[in-house]
Amino acid sequence: MPANLPPEYIETERKLKEAKTPQEKLEILEQLLAIVPKHKGTEKLQALLKTKISKLRQEMQRRPQVARHSPIAHLEKSGAGRVVVLGSPNSGKSMLIKSLTGANPEVGDYPFTTRIPAPYMMRYENIQIQLVDTPPYLDDDIPSVLPELIRTADAVLICLDLTQPDDAARLETFLEAMKKKRIEFVGAEEPISPAERPSKKRTLLVANKYDTENSSEALEDLRLLLGNCLPLLPVSALTGAGLEELKNRIYELLEIIRVYSKAPGKKPDFDEPFTLKKGSSVIDMARAIHKDLADNFKYARLWRGKTIQGLIVNREHILQEGDIVEIHA
Repeated sequence: MPANLPPEYIETERKLKEAKTPQEKLEILEQLLAIVPKHKGTEKLQALLKTKISKLRQEMQRRPQVARHSPIAHLEKSGAGRVVVLGSPNSGKSMLIKSLTGANPEVGDYPFTTRIPAPYMMRYENIQIQLVDTPPYLDDDIPSVLPELIRTADAVLICLDLTQPDDAARLETFLEAMKKKRIEFVGAEEPISPAERPSKKRTLLVANKYDTENSSEALEDLRLLLGNCLPLLPVSALTGAGLEELKNRIYELLEIIRVYSKAPGKKPDFDEPFTLKKGSSVIDMARAIHKDLADNFKYARLWRGKTIQGLIVNREHILQEGDIVEIHA
């Protein structure tokens, strides 16, 4: 054992010998990895701890009772879309979610604070978007819930820590590991067919802790290391820098539009828009309002900015962001 390990490590290691369940052992091993000093003299110990964590996770995944109680089995989608937030240990993703939503996910200055997926709601202007906090990935050691959860996502954020020079290498290892599981992360501009949606996810890299010393240089280094693999946005979850732009980018990733309903002779309801996929038509909106409205559709009137005022359109007319629609049945 390396010399000069802190007393906290020795005490935590004693608890490992007393742990009875695999979950208890996993939590203690993760604590040990967080506590151990990070320098050349402890590299072998760090590698040993990572191996033990990986093997224990694999063992737990093989147990049928774990599969029956999947942490995402009852994680219902809500809002205008689901965005899964990924990151390596202590990357600041939970703090990022707290800053975006105003909620209080468990936040710590130690790795592995988040152990199971947890949903939170982010307000974007007049809609709500679901953000899901996740257990961290560690190189190619991926928590079993992540692939299944990512497949349910409408978009993905990957949080990177500008104070950790090895985060880029961790990301590349993670992306390669996910490819083996047939999940690919792409930028906002790449086309995705309906058949590809479960496995191909629009993704934004979020370079967190942009408020720290030398963060500008770290950002440039990160851009050089990653190239143009995915779009990258610097933010600070602590100071709020870049968060409004991040909200805009999240909305763009979802590829949705907001349209507003209007009853004949009344004003449109701007407080509760309908969110539809880009390319949706008038009849898609009618179905979103009520099935009977779609079944008995006759025609619709459309308002769009200052150029279109009450134009009569048919069921196949393609809608755009901000359209006001009055459906007649």
